[in-house]
Amino acid sequence: MKWFIRPAREEDIDSLLALAELTGGGFTNLPPNRASLARRIRWSLDSFARTGPLPNDELYLLLLEEVATGRIGGSAMVFSRLGVEWPFYSYKISTINQTSKELGRNITMEVLHLVNDFNGAAEVGGLFLLPELRADGLGRLLARSRYLFIARHRERFPERVIAELRGWLDNAGGSPFWDGLGRAFFEMPFQDADRFNAVHGNQFIADLMPKYPIYTALLPESARAVIGRPHDGGIPALKMLTAEGFAYEGYIDIFDGGPTVSARIDAVRSIRDCRQLPVARIGAAVPDGTPALLARGRLHDFRAWQAAPAIGADGLAVSSDDADAIGLDVGEVISHVAA
Repeated sequence: MKWFIRPAREEDIDSLLALAELTGGGFTNLPPNRASLARRIRWSLDSFARTGPLPNDELYLLLLEEVATGRIGGSAMVFSRLGVEWPFYSYKISTINQTSKELGRNITMEVLHLVNDFNGAAEVGGLFLLPELRADGLGRLLARSRYLFIARHRERFPERVIAELRGWLDNAGGSPFWDGLGRAFFEMPFQDADRFNAVHGNQFIADLMPKYPIYTALLPESARAVIGRPHDGGIPALKMLTAEGFAYEGYIDIFDGGPTVSARIDAVRSIRDCRQLPVARIGAAVPDGTPALLARGRLHDFRAWQAAPAIGADGLAVSSDDADAIGLDVGEVISHVAA
């Protein structure tokens, strides 16, 4: 094992800021702002420690750590319940068909409706991996560790989960969707709105944007062309989400027009197919099995990693290196899902 997933700690702030400074525009869950990141870490620590009625607006912040050096290589987040502090807004794309008998014309138009359909849902987000590490399945480990965390803490989550993809940006970091719609109601360029959104959330957009349906035909062609289109760098993430069972059903982000995909939590592949198996043997020479993602522990003790343990009738055979790095003991029940 070279890398594993664990919860964030207060001392990770410098590493998290270094990641955030590499994300580029529109990555609102990981703003390049030290104070905002420190608040997210505190929010996460409080969430891991919380008891009582759940879910209730928790954030679980997970990090990818290198075993040998302690270097932080990526981040992932799970939000337990949207719409607690303020309503969670999306645009829902619908179509209207109108006919004029006198003109003999039939017109179909797209309309954006401001909705709160995802209030109460969980969200997976904050996925970022250092560019030099985007190989060897680390992106898959980072992304799917969130589902293993949910599977091991199912009582802390609702029935539905979403993921928001960054909208398409041009080479200068501008958003055609924002320029075509949002900027008409706010006297600020996308980059300024992006920074404000990352630090304070998008409630300011919902407060000032029109509540009435918006006919997309009235928007510039540049804005219409990117509705529901992810950022180029988000296409691999969208493919991973689709493989897990997430589906795009016409919901987009009110800020940059990026697609929002959703799924029933219990139907997400990594959660549905996750098995709980005991560690039967730990040894230096373990026969290779099927590549898998593994997880152990609860809350602050949660760890996830990738390996190829052998599966026997009595459980898993795990390597000594993995057991030492994670702190596994024979008899411990861990989560297992095929890679």
